[in-house]
This record gives sequence, C-alpha cells and structure tokens, in this order.
Amino acid sequence: MADRTPQSSPESFLSGSIGPESRAVLEQQLAEHRAHLAALPESAALVHRAHVLLDMGEALIGLERGQEAWETVRPLVEPLVAAGDWQEAVETCDVLYRAEQEGSILALGQGVWLSVTYPVKAQTTVAMLGHIVDETPEQADGAAVAAMMAHYIAGLRTEGRERDSLMFLTTQIIARVARRHRGIEDQETLDTWIEMYELNNTDTLLKRLGRMLDAIVGDHWWFDRDELRTRLPVN
Repeated sequence: MADRTPQSSPESFLSGSIGPESRAVLEQQLAEHRAHLAALPESAALVHRAHVLLDMGEALIGLERGQEAWETVRPLVEPLVAAGDWQEAVETCDVLYRAEQEGSILALGQGVWLSVTYPVKAQTTVAMLGHIVDETPEQADGAAVAAMMAHYIAGLRTEGRERDSLMFLTTQIIARVARRHRGIEDQETLDTWIEMYELNNTDTLLKRLGRMLDAIVGDHWWFDRDELRTRLPVN
C-alpha cells in the first residue's frame, strides 16, 4: 500500500504538468492498483478495498485527473464512517480535497471534523488542519485556530521523537500564521498573541474550530454528526 500521508497543500501535488517519465510511472501504478482491485474477492473487507481505491485516487491526482480521483473514492466516505474506519475515512476526505473539484472544500471540512474528533494518526490530522491554514485568508483568525489545534493534537497523540518532530513542525506553522496575521516575529509577542486570542484554551479552540467547520460545510454534511457523537466514549 502506498504512503498516503496527506500533503501540506494541494499545490505540492499539482505544481504543474508532470514529465513523461513521471506520468509513465503513475500510469503503471494505476494499472497495478486496478489489477489489485479486480483480484480482490467479493468477501474482501471494506477497509482493504478502500486502501486500493485510495491508492488509485493518489495516482489519479498525480496524473492531474481530479474528477476521476473524486469519482473513485467519493463512494467510500459514508461506508467507512459507518464502519468506524476513521483513518481511512479521513484519508478519503484528503484525496477528495486534493482532487480540486466543486465539493472539495466540503470534503476538507468533514475530514478535519473526523480527524479531530477521532484518534486518527496525528500526522494526518496535522496535515488536514494545515489545509485549513492554506485555505484561510491571511488576516482571518481561522488559520490561527487551525494551527494551534494542530499543535495541540501533535502533543496529545504522539510521544518521543515523533512528538518532538511533529511539534517542531506545528510550532513553525504557528509562527508562520502569526507572522502573516499580525507581522509577529519574536517569541514574547507571539506568546502575547496566543493569550490575546485565547489560542491556548483548548475548550475555546474546539468551539471556534467547530463554528468554522460549520461555516465551511453548512448543511452539506455527508454523515450524521449527532449520531456519531452518541458513539463517543464519555471520558
């Protein structure tokens, strides 16, 4: 299975037309994934089928065939959510976002909600929140909320060297957002900015992120969040 770690922005994938050698490699990979999918037995678990379809989606995005990527993986979202396959559900939303189709921003909002609500890989959640940072206007507060939530998730869901590495990354994202938001360059002013906007208050941060995702998705949620909340553990 290919590495599907979400990228920091769609531009990292779609930075221009790909060369003939890269295109040939991706076409070969796509053919192999299709053969793999065809060889799966009807009894194959949803998550196994999803892995192959997601690999196909990645190859199609690399080939700049976003509509095909969307059509390949969009049917996965609801079944994966229903099955509680949260990691794969978020990866699907990431592919849909990077497919750059009409509904891609909806996919981003829903993928962020799932990635923050459920214990998916921290690196995946940080990358999804990074997309929010990239999508948010420079002077808007949304980027600061997303950046601080990424930092919080990195500290919560990792440990050891992985934690150090990911928190260093999220610290850099916070500094970048502060620089573009208020021209902040030094640590003391950064700390003041964090306190002033209550970015160090997790409860407030979650509420602000929730309002932001509601604004992004509106009435177009692909799953029933209230029903999903009833499945969450009390503690």
